Amino acid sequence: MNLNFLIARRYFFSHKQKTVINIISWISLIGIAVSTTALIVVLSVYNGIGNLTQSLFNSFDPPLLVQPAKGKTFHTEDMAFAQLQQVQGVDQVSCMVEENAWITYRHNQAIVSLRGVDENYAKITGLDTLMYEGVYGMKATVDPSYALSGAQEELPEETVYFLLFGAEVYHNLAIREASNVPVAVHIPKRGAEMGMTMEQALNTAYAYPGGNFYIQQDIDNRYVVADIGFVRKLMNYAPDECTALAISLDPKQNANKLKEEIRQLLGDQFTVKDRFEQQPIYYKVFRSERLGIYLILALIVLISTLNLVASLSLLVLDKKRDVATLRSMGMQQADVRKIFRIEGVMIASVGVLVGLLVGFLICFLQQQFGIVKMGDNFIVSAFPVAMRGIDFLITFFLVMAISTLSVFLAVRK
Repeated sequence: MNLNFLIARRYFFSHKQKTVINIISWISLIGIAVSTTALIVVLSVYNGIGNLTQSLFNSFDPPLLVQPAKGKTFHTEDMAFAQLQQVQGVDQVSCMVEENAWITYRHNQAIVSLRGVDENYAKITGLDTLMYEGVYGMKATVDPSYALSGAQEELPEETVYFLLFGAEVYHNLAIREASNVPVAVHIPKRGAEMGMTMEQALNTAYAYPGGNFYIQQDIDNRYVVADIGFVRKLMNYAPDECTALAISLDPKQNANKLKEEIRQLLGDQFTVKDRFEQQPIYYKVFRSERLGIYLILALIVLISTLNLVASLSLLVLDKKRDVATLRSMGMQQADVRKIFRIEGVMIASVGVLVGLLVGFLICFLQQQFGIVKMGDNFIVSAFPVAMRGIDFLITFFLVMAISTLSVFLAVRK
């Protein structure tokens, strides 16, 4: 075994004499272990929260969104709609119509994004699983004959429409779950000049509150979902007119490859966006925040290595006699420095490995038992945790790089 390593290990794991320097070395080790644990725990919790937020967005945003490159609407009859449905790897295709709307309920009002969807939308996004009050359903057919006492003739069936509200819109309008008061939906008339009255300027239709959903704040305080036929009628659109198409994909297929295939099929008249492109600000902020976490925790690791530098400096002073003896026996100055470098790297390595192990155990226990709670007003009861192997590798190399650099600079002087 290498002589320098033997001497360094002897200095670190000395059993016969416990000095203040040994204690400081162990404090340095604990400091590095704690900072490594903090890196793993914080990054894992951040991953968990990111995954949770992304899953919530995925419950509203489709895997692929097709929109016209120019203009606002398009007709499915004028595009390769049938061929799109036949593309291998495409699971479901849903038509959507989206427009800003002014809605009023009793004495309350709000400006919202009204999204009209068809029956495939829930299969693509999973919005029906996030209903907090009410049930997922946006229209029903009723027979007025049953509502008229003593009716002698059959009346035509009537379609009743329902609106599904984002939770904040729902509460801001002060809607109650059992309410049978209709909500008025107003949209400016298409291609018409501004009139002097509401009837001249706006198209108005009525629908009943069907329930509300909790997804994410930006969605909950903005969106109202309705049947696509209701929105088309309100906006005087044709039966095949849409503002976007939502597409779900077979998870076994390559999403990027399918996206490019669909883009080539539809041509330059349409844009095809994946979930990252549908929420660009969110994903950019998420990545920049993750980089910020690395930088802040790297600073904490750097501060913890100051204890390591101090312990090595004291060790050099304490071992002056040993150094003189080794030099008199013919050991070179470079080899003497190597002894203290090895000890510093040894302290850092043990600290990092202990920190990784403790961080893994803390995250594992949180995953299994949800020890740290978030409260009753959140979607999940405990802090979500998602461990990733890449985080362990980056943390190991980051802490080792900072510690090794500090050791080499300290020993050199």
